Amino acid sequence: MTQDEQDHLQAEQLAYAKVLHWSTIAGFITLVVSFAAYMAGILPGFVPVNQLPHLWGLSNDAFIKATHMPTGWGWFLNMGKGDFASQLGIAILSGCSIACILVIMPAYARAKNRIYLAICALEILVLLASAAGVFSR
Repeated sequence: MTQDEQDHLQAEQLAYAKVLHWSTIAGFITLVVSFAAYMAGILPGFVPVNQLPHLWGLSNDAFIKATHMPTGWGWFLNMGKGDFASQLGIAILSGCSIACILVIMPAYARAKNRIYLAICALEILVLLASAAGVFSR
């Protein structure tokens, strides 16, 4: 491998690492702050915190039925509720790899590295399809 190839590879790795670093920090902070706001009562819950101990022993289906909790992407429409707001942090953390891949794809395109570009595109498609629930049940 030539020095130019090593420098180029290192630049891609650094770009990936930088996006990964900052996106995980953003996701973690969002998760902690939103959960703290929920537990402190700043954000009201869809399910009141004092009812949770009575619901913890229920199965998932029984919990959803007892609380009328939305499923799937329904959490997104309830971002003002504390128990759903913390899921935004989880969503950010889940999307970190997509952001990182999107950052390095232009480098693969400039280098005309079609194989890596195709792998990146397919990986993003699989991750998005998975998030959309295409592979569930």
